[in-house]
Amino acid sequence: HECGSLPWFRLLNRDGTCSARMPDDHHHHHAHSHGLTNLRIAFFLNVGFAVIEVVGGLLTNSVAILSDALHDFGDSLSIGLSWWLERFSAKEQDQVFSYGYQRFSLVGGLINAVVLLVGSVVILLEAVPRLLHPEPTYAPGMTALAVLGLAVNGAAVLRLRNEATENARVVTLHLLEDVFGWAAVLVGSAIIWLTDWYAVDPLLSIGITLWILRNVYMRLKQTISLFLQSVPSGIDLKSVKESLLSIPDVKALHHTHAWSLDGAHHVLTTHLEITSRDFAAVSRVKSDVRRIASELGFYHVTAEIEFEGEECSMSSSTCPPSTS
Repeated sequence: HECGSLPWFRLLNRDGTCSARMPDDHHHHHAHSHGLTNLRIAFFLNVGFAVIEVVGGLLTNSVAILSDALHDFGDSLSIGLSWWLERFSAKEQDQVFSYGYQRFSLVGGLINAVVLLVGSVVILLEAVPRLLHPEPTYAPGMTALAVLGLAVNGAAVLRLRNEATENARVVTLHLLEDVFGWAAVLVGSAIIWLTDWYAVDPLLSIGITLWILRNVYMRLKQTISLFLQSVPSGIDLKSVKESLLSIPDVKALHHTHAWSLDGAHHVLTTHLEITSRDFAAVSRVKSDVRRIASELGFYHVTAEIEFEGEECSMSSSTCPPSTS
């Protein structure tokens, strides 16, 4: 049997199985290579500047600069993992990882979150006492680093702004956050320069660190949700079921599950009970499943066709009542 016109679609029924892979073309390889180059450049820009930030933060006695250094090191880790995973994700599926290697990005997200959490606690332990007992900071040095930070992160954003991959989009958002963080440091350093109000430095540090922790919480929540195979955000499982039940000759369905490999590649599995055993009707149902899956944005679909009155192939303890 043919799998249909959608090259990413997998369909399983009682008559056998058929599968197809997403085709790779010259344009895809060129874009992939270009994206890897941009990620590599952004990585080295961020790592190099993060080292400068640490030295500059120590020389200017600024915990705000050190907080931004932590943020940039975290982003460098994200970019480095994204760069590596972009290359790694191109590996073929194999006997060990039958879905491919996309979910490795979730491991990278967890590593990044742990690093940022530990670093944030260290920064807060340094900044809170400084808020109670402010220490002088070298405002001109802070200003120079802030301007340099805006330039470096701004250049990285411009380099990545047109990339289409999910990893590159996430990294671009990280870098945009850095741009706003450096803008805040620039304003704070100007205030210190003009007023000698040194409490601004730990205030900025605490604000930036709390912002980092908020983002870490949101990303960690999403990553854990993906690990637990929850229904992907943006997918309404009830609507998916209603769409499948609207297909002519589909009487009921059960064991309908939706989950995501990595937040971008969604998977749908279901058992469809149909009223007709006619080959043309079965083919029409399969075609409609492909169309609905495409419209709803699923990357991979497995649909088992069952005929009316036929026992579910699953054991009675795992096969739930049909939805009709």
